[in-house]
Amino acid sequence: MTRIGGALVALLLISAVPAPTYAQAVAAAPAPQLTVEQMRDFLKTAKIIRSRTTSKGITAPKRLTLSDGVITHDAVFQSVDERQTVANLTGGGRQAKTELNFVDSYRYNLGAYAVAGLLGLDHMMPVHVERRWSGAVGSISWFAESIMDESDRLKKKIQPPKPTDWNNQMYRMRIFTALVRDTDRNLTNVLISPDWKVIMIDFSRAFRLQPELMYSKDLAKMDRALLPRLEALTKDGVKQAVGDWLTSAEIDAMMKRRDLLVAHFKKLIADLGEEKVLY
Repeated sequence: MTRIGGALVALLLISAVPAPTYAQAVAAAPAPQLTVEQMRDFLKTAKIIRSRTTSKGITAPKRLTLSDGVITHDAVFQSVDERQTVANLTGGGRQAKTELNFVDSYRYNLGAYAVAGLLGLDHMMPVHVERRWSGAVGSISWFAESIMDESDRLKKKIQPPKPTDWNNQMYRMRIFTALVRDTDRNLTNVLISPDWKVIMIDFSRAFRLQPELMYSKDLAKMDRALLPRLEALTKDGVKQAVGDWLTSAEIDAMMKRRDLLVAHFKKLIADLGEEKVLY
C-alpha cells in the first residue's frame, strides 16, 4: 500500500517543466492495492492537497493529488457540462463536422462506468465517482498506472506481447463504444497498463441520441460472456445504475443500440459459426 510520500505521480519540480500528458502522468509507482469500494470512498472523502491541469484533452481535466493521512494518490477531475444546439467541431487532426444537440458532460463518465459495471467491463475503466471540488460538481476518477496510450504505441510501432489477448480487449472496447455511442474514442483516450490491459478513459462525449451503431464493420468478434450480459440489460436496471447521470432519452437510445448489437452478432454467428465469432 502506498504511503504518504509514495504518491503515484511525481510532484512538479519547477514551473518551466511542461505539464505531463495524461498517459505520462499515470505512469509511475504501483497503485495501492485497494478494493473498488475503498477506491470509491477515498475519491469521495480524501483531502485534495494539490491540483494542476493536464496537457492532453480538449476539456483540460484537472490532475489532483488526494490524501487521507495514510494513502496519497492522484485522480482526474472533469467538470465540463456543455450543451449546444449546433456545434462546429474541429481538432485532433480530424475533419471538421457539425453536430446537433451537442453535449460534452462529466455525467457521461459516470454513466459509462455504471453501464460498464452492469456488463462486467468496469475493470477496463478507472473507478469513477461524483464529487464537488473548487465550486464545481464533476467526475473524479482513480489514476490508473499506464505505460503509454494507443497513439504512442502506434507511433512507436510497438507490438503487444500477446496479440490475441490484445485484439480481444479491443473488440470489447469497440462493442462498448458502439453501445454508448462515444463519439470521441480517440487513441489518446485508450491507455495501456504495464501488463498490457486496455484502460478506457474520458467518455464525456458519449450517449448520443442516434440509435444507429458506429463502425459496425469493426464489430467482428465478441467475448462469449458479454453477449448474455448485453441481452440481460433492461431499461429499469440501467436507470437504477446510472441515476440522474443519463436522461430517459439517452437510455432509450442506448437500449436500441443494444438491440442492434445483439442482432448483429447473432447474424454473424448464424452466417459464420459460433467458433469464428465468439471467443
